[in-house]
Amino acid sequence: MDSGSSFFELEGRKKMDCIATDAGELAVGDRVRLRPLSRADVFDMALSGRTATIVGIEQDYEDRIHVAVTVDDDPGKELGLSGQPGHRFFFGIDEIEPLNCERR
Repeated sequence: MDSGSSFFELEGRKKMDCIATDAGELAVGDRVRLRPLSRADVFDMALSGRTATIVGIEQDYEDRIHVAVTVDDDPGKELGLSGQPGHRFFFGIDEIEPLNCERR
């Protein structure tokens, strides 16, 4: 997914605390491994295989779900937690692999 923030600055988007997936329920605070698909940009591909923490789950105006994450080893991770661009990345639910051992 595009790591730019302009699309996600639209007001009124639906935010969620959790979402059901084929792999189980994903929630804010869960750790995941990033697995960008071939449609991802080169920056997203550079994050492939890295671990991240879900900081938001949002639904856009076309009912697509986007998972906002901060990369675990990013030294600027705190900036991502505060919503700053460049340290918070958006992926589709099909581009993340849950790392939590227990399923809700």
